Amino acid sequence: MKKLGTLCFAMALLAFGACKDSGPKERFLPPSTGGVNSLMVVMDTELWKGPVGDKIRDEFAAQVLGLPQIEPIFTITQLPPQVFKGTTTYSRSVLYVEQDSTSLAHIKDDAYAKPQKVAVVTGPTEETMIQNLDSLAPKAIQAFKQVEIAEAQKRFGRSLSEDKALEEEFGLRMKVPSLYKVGKREKNFVWMDIQIPKGTMNIIAYEMPWNSFRNDSTFVEDIVKMRDSMGQKYVPGPNENTYMITEKAFAPYVFPTEIGGKKAVEVKGMWEIHGYPMAGPFLTYIINDEKNQRKMVLEGFTFAPSTEKRDYMFELEAILRTVDFDPKPVSK
Repeated sequence: MKKLGTLCFAMALLAFGACKDSGPKERFLPPSTGGVNSLMVVMDTELWKGPVGDKIRDEFAAQVLGLPQIEPIFTITQLPPQVFKGTTTYSRSVLYVEQDSTSLAHIKDDAYAKPQKVAVVTGPTEETMIQNLDSLAPKAIQAFKQVEIAEAQKRFGRSLSEDKALEEEFGLRMKVPSLYKVGKREKNFVWMDIQIPKGTMNIIAYEMPWNSFRNDSTFVEDIVKMRDSMGQKYVPGPNENTYMITEKAFAPYVFPTEIGGKKAVEVKGMWEIHGYPMAGPFLTYIINDEKNQRKMVLEGFTFAPSTEKRDYMFELEAILRTVDFDPKPVSK
């Protein structure tokens, strides 16, 4: 028998979508809430403790790649459906799962707050719910990540650096928080950093020739060689003859992506200091800037020993993804 709670929830989402499409009138929505990378999972506690909950944890609390310790993609809070009301519905990222005779797997925008993503999964059996979760999870994770990136950018966008080193060296602009300061600037190299508890967060930028990385069979190896060469030249360690390189024990992860409206690759891995016991995670974007016949390299890396690093690296990703290759003059 259909559960009334799911029926009302699904009908409310569908009705909201219909109202949005029927005319220009838009209802007021409160601002969404929650910590960055937090996910509200609304489902029965017994389901949460069983195989359906296990599937959710496998997908949405999977390990973030490229970090030295195990940290989940999202920090999950589980809530029973009867408690999901009032301000709890304002959560920015929501996964609603319930056993029901109807099988659903879809994502809605701004159902209760704005901006908000609500992924809805229902099914008559646990097996069906698990199948629906399996099919929806990649899209839902991407949708949640996009809304979380936007939230991070909104937060640090309130106070931005006015330094023009990136624009003067490379003809591009990024929305970098004002607390980041340029610590090194040379021809074809800019390094900005910020002090954090127990360490630093860093952004570096440089360009490579357009014909770099022409051999697919040695692509990852060539990326490592590039990073190690630039690290030796520009990123010294604390002692003489020490410098940053890519960790030798593990090959970095490489994914296709798009950034600044251009095709790129995303590289995640660990850096270390040659000849000194220091290490941490890095995130590199190698961007095909065909207009300027170059590979533009933007990288963020963190040094924060004995500290969780997911949110630090997430902020760096959010900053790097603001890159603008056609910056307009700032109006006075």
